[in-house]
Amino acid sequence: MSIRNIKWFGLALLVVLGSCARRPAPDKPMKLEKRKTNELLHAMDSLSGIRPNSFYTKIKCHFSDTNRRISFKTSIRSIRDSIINPIITYAGIPIVNSIIRRDSLFISNRKDKCAIRTTMSYIKESFGVDFDYRNIEELLLGLPVAYDTTQKYFQINDPYNYIISSHRKRIIKKENKNKQHDRDNNLNFRKDRNNGNDESENNVMIRYYIHPSLKSISRLVIDSPEDTTHISVDYIDRDTVGTYLLPKEMIIDIVTARNHIVLTMDYDKTEVNTPQEIYFVIPEEYGDCNSEK
Repeated sequence: MSIRNIKWFGLALLVVLGSCARRPAPDKPMKLEKRKTNELLHAMDSLSGIRPNSFYTKIKCHFSDTNRRISFKTSIRSIRDSIINPIITYAGIPIVNSIIRRDSLFISNRKDKCAIRTTMSYIKESFGVDFDYRNIEELLLGLPVAYDTTQKYFQINDPYNYIISSHRKRIIKKENKNKQHDRDNNLNFRKDRNNGNDESENNVMIRYYIHPSLKSISRLVIDSPEDTTHISVDYIDRDTVGTYLLPKEMIIDIVTARNHIVLTMDYDKTEVNTPQEIYFVIPEEYGDCNSEK
């Protein structure tokens, strides 16, 4: 994802317009060869099944929301369909250790000497994103998040992108129009918009942007009208690790009714299918982080 600061862009534009020198126009995007929907769906089916048995990487993270801006490093170990173990470090010292399982989430905070023992609903309560274990695994591996090979999908015609969508273009346009109307009137999205069409307008709408090579996805856009949540994930660059094409740099942009989160992740030293030892202990003296707020 390319994120630009609007103020600086406006200033730069004024400088360009005020100068006598002419600059060459930026290159226009290239039109892609037309592909049949079945061909794109076949590529998506293949991509959704590419998962290593284990995964390890180190990530430099830059996080910002409406209240703060922080940078930190994390290492992630995962075992397929079983466990994800993110560890946040500062100056090389682990300060937060966590375990993500299909039905549970544990966080050990060394800095504040407290812990959190909860379910996966904690992620939605904290960030407004209703991701389950499998979705997080897919996101980290750069796979099509929440893609279901048994569901019906549609191609959105775009000369510059290959896009597969969970909803038809007219449904997305209608929902975006309703969303803008509700924002203008400071209202939440209504929950009674399902008019009996084959695509329920209450459902989460997902668009997958497939790389021209058909070997990966380059972008993911998720809209949840009911939760007023918009998520875009851009895979800026990828690395070939063994037989896998994994993320090297990605940007996650989340807009909810109460927050705007931007997370930039730069991967390094990624490994796949190597034995991973996971250590997680909550010291007995640690209290409950939630009760100490």
